[in-house]
Amino acid sequence: MVEIDAEHDGQRIDNFLIRLCKGVPKSHIYKAIRGGQVRINKGRIDADYRLAAGDVLRVPPLRLPDPGAPRPVPGAEFPVIFEDDALLVIDKPAGVAVHGGSGVSFGVIEQLRAARPEASFLELVHRLDRETSGLLMVAKRRSALLALHAMLREGKGGKHYYALVEGDWVNDRQHIKLPLTKWTTASGERRVRVDHDGGLSAHTIVTLQKRYGGYSLIDAELRSGRTHQIRVHLAASGFPIAGDDKYGRDETRAALTKQGFNRMFLHAHSLTLPHPLTGETLALNAPLPEACTRLLNQLEKI
Repeated sequence: MVEIDAEHDGQRIDNFLIRLCKGVPKSHIYKAIRGGQVRINKGRIDADYRLAAGDVLRVPPLRLPDPGAPRPVPGAEFPVIFEDDALLVIDKPAGVAVHGGSGVSFGVIEQLRAARPEASFLELVHRLDRETSGLLMVAKRRSALLALHAMLREGKGGKHYYALVEGDWVNDRQHIKLPLTKWTTASGERRVRVDHDGGLSAHTIVTLQKRYGGYSLIDAELRSGRTHQIRVHLAASGFPIAGDDKYGRDETRAALTKQGFNRMFLHAHSLTLPHPLTGETLALNAPLPEACTRLLNQLEKI
């Protein structure tokens, strides 16, 4: 029997049990809920039931996975830019997914949870593409998570990215407002495209930083948070991001690989927002990764 405290007030019962019963397959948990073995205040509930402080939860015996199941997620820590008892901000490396799924068995959030078994709450506030590096927020309290989600919906704070794009960017500052729609390729790959008829509004502010011959380093500020927004906005404007395997040019990616650059040049370098609980302004920065600065130095010499 587990009494629900204020920290988990409003959380879905299935998500609570998945975290509480680490190692138990999700299918076992959902079966126990459907079968009425999981009870709240002695009554049956559905998987989408949201907990309330003071609820008494009955957790039935649950089977652990078979011995031949996949190995546990290896714990990992990442460079910490900011941390207190409510919020963790890390500098995510390129090539690491933020969570498991879509062919990836685990990501940053699963590795953080494995490395911090004592942490009762760790949840992603937002996402970064696998090949994007930089600032990633993780909430350590549900109250912080809800407050941060509200801020992002309302457009509070500022999120800035550095991107190296193909071509000679002309304007010092430019607003890109192109509506975006998700779609799926024949092979099942998720993509995004500009859709003036039924797309969701999206707004990116681009500021030129420096020109490098056939490339330009720009700062992209997100005014909305659509999937692949910066990548698609830049590609649709005729300036695809260097190394982008979805929206960039294969020839450019091959040329950069020969120079030893094997990633997409997109880095979340700056984050400014009120602290979710105290309201104090946080101004956080993550320097460009070594691979990116090395490429810029190479282009400088050409």
